[in-house]
Amino acid sequence: MKPAPIDYDTVREMLRTATPDRILRFIGKSHPADIALLFKGLESSEVRQLFDVLFMARRADKTLKELPPELLPDILALIDDEKVGRLIVRSDPDDAVTFIDGLPEERRERVLALLDPERQAAVREIINYPEGTVGRIMTTDFMAVSPDTTAQGAIDKIRERGELETFFYLYVVDDQGKLVGVVPIRNLVIAPRDRTLSELMIADPVKANVFTDQEEAARLVSRYELLALPIVDEAGRLEGIITVDDVIDIINQESTEDMYKMVGLAEEDRVFTPVYRSVKMRLPWTFLNLLTATLAASVVGLFEGTLHEIVALVTFMPVVAGVGGNGATQTATVIIRGIALGELEFASAWKAILKQVSVNIFIALAAGTLIAAAAILWKGNPHLGLVLAVALILNLGLMAGIAGAVIPLLLKALKFDPALGSGIIVTGLTDAFGFLSFLGLSTIFRQYLI
Repeated sequence: MKPAPIDYDTVREMLRTATPDRILRFIGKSHPADIALLFKGLESSEVRQLFDVLFMARRADKTLKELPPELLPDILALIDDEKVGRLIVRSDPDDAVTFIDGLPEERRERVLALLDPERQAAVREIINYPEGTVGRIMTTDFMAVSPDTTAQGAIDKIRERGELETFFYLYVVDDQGKLVGVVPIRNLVIAPRDRTLSELMIADPVKANVFTDQEEAARLVSRYELLALPIVDEAGRLEGIITVDDVIDIINQESTEDMYKMVGLAEEDRVFTPVYRSVKMRLPWTFLNLLTATLAASVVGLFEGTLHEIVALVTFMPVVAGVGGNGATQTATVIIRGIALGELEFASAWKAILKQVSVNIFIALAAGTLIAAAAILWKGNPHLGLVLAVALILNLGLMAGIAGAVIPLLLKALKFDPALGSGIIVTGLTDAFGFLSFLGLSTIFRQYLI
């Protein structure tokens, strides 16, 4: 059963009047993700109080890792270096990196200097991997044993080791630390006591390199239905693992990133991002949008004479541009998803473009027939309906299909993220071409439209 939500006003009142023990009893049974929501509307002093309560109960690390990415830096800014350092020491390695990433550059070194040498080295090793790679998000909290270990010996080692963050597989490594196999825990439990892991293990398991893109690693976990994916270095030595919960985070992050980029938003621009930061991130894309809108407006300006003579054209201009822009965005979304999931390669790009254009042409024929009939009934001019239908077929059928498919592929070929502003670019192109085709055809056949 889903737990009842924490009453926000009660918590704020308790932070002012109650003891830490009483506050902890009130929120103690709540999930860290629910407790994290409390931080969103608290004043600075209240944030510090709530953090201290959770820190005292050793629950701060599990709670803060559930904070939205845009809110974590603001919360960490209110906590002194010593406590942040102790928070990192208590955290799982991958969560420690998340906290380090939430600190400004000049503060990171101060906090890292407070860690013991072993912990500092482990954190530095992970943060040195490039952003977006699995090395950056993997956890080094796993259990590895040698191939000649017996099933009973492995179980004894598990008991000695104690609790792990996630424990789905036992990893089998050779004397050089190279991954040679994995043993699912369920297989280990039912195996004969004297059976060695070399006999039980899945040899040459699915794995990823530390520099593998996190999206590709997520696809491996999904494709092979894994609970965890081992991560190895260039020499094949086991360095860490990523688990299903990491994959869920990756999917959320990447889908948000693609969705944002298509409309010209930075991933860091969230609901509670400070105003100045959101303005700074959105302004460049607004300027690009202004540029594409100016292109469309300049096309309209070429046909001012036609618009003065045939005012009825103004009524239908948004139809041609809007429907074309929607078709282009749909096409771009399908192509971007195909690229992201590895379904589309450059060798098959022309087939994808042809297919998308074909789909858009059939849709344009149906939509063009409908809008032509509406124009005839409304304005009583069959020539206007025909011009409108042809313009829609040209814009929605050809331009939207071609631009929606080619722009993401072109961005990919140029080593840019294919989602990067695709929505703005293809919409600008279909607006301009839609006006050009509709007003151009209207100018050519103006004698039949007046």
